[in-house]
Amino acid sequence: MARSALLNVMVNAVTKAGRPLARDFGEIENLQVSMKGPAEFVAAADRKAGQALVAELTKGRPGYGFLTKDRGVLAGSDETHRWILDPLAGASNFLHGIPVFGVALALEREGQIVAAVLFNPVTNDLYVSERGGGVFMNDRRLRVAGRVALADSVIGTSIPHLGTPDHAGAIRKMQNVMIEVAGLRASGSPAFDLAAVAAGRLDGFWQEGLQPWDIAAGTLFVREAGGKSTDLWGGEKMIDTKSICAGNEKIQARLLTAITAR
Repeated sequence: MARSALLNVMVNAVTKAGRPLARDFGEIENLQVSMKGPAEFVAAADRKAGQALVAELTKGRPGYGFLTKDRGVLAGSDETHRWILDPLAGASNFLHGIPVFGVALALEREGQIVAAVLFNPVTNDLYVSERGGGVFMNDRRLRVAGRVALADSVIGTSIPHLGTPDHAGAIRKMQNVMIEVAGLRASGSPAFDLAAVAAGRLDGFWQEGLQPWDIAAGTLFVREAGGKSTDLWGGEKMIDTKSICAGNEKIQARLLTAITAR
């Protein structure tokens, strides 16, 4: 695919931030058995990736603001544009030596996500999308899966642990879905789960307790792949409600009904 100047800036930034993560990931296996453990190492890798990402984006688009996992809101002189980013999406996977992690980046223009990039530096999978231009992985255009029955569908989500707010409610939602679908999957990264929906590998995805950087890129991917995303009330306040339900139009509606069944 021919990339716009904007996407070139974004791809350059995520690859520069991501390449060192791949090298650091090679050290994780050895650190798993150390007394100190890899947590501090991972925090440092996350911080370095974030610094590299912000530096590259500032150079490419001076004045744009930022919303980041580790630094919060950083206002820019251009109030209409804001980068939403996670320099280490899937940090828990990275910590445990699971190669489902990467750099997630989206551009918000006047409240709308208009471009997004997701890069896994281990597999070299690069997802790119610009509003109205489709979504691509490694230059291959993506489309959501065409299944229409939940009974034939594999759905992504997260496994609610005891620290999950409203743990009982989260378990109930999962049970509601389990009896309707062919299977559930949990990758450990909402960004990559939404990319999998866009690629047709997952038929749908839902989760609660999300932050903007968890879903900003993925919502654009799903829409540009012909799918639909809403919050768990069927509206478009995914950021405000910290929730999402995604899939093709039929699966998304049926999944939403199953999730919210009593």
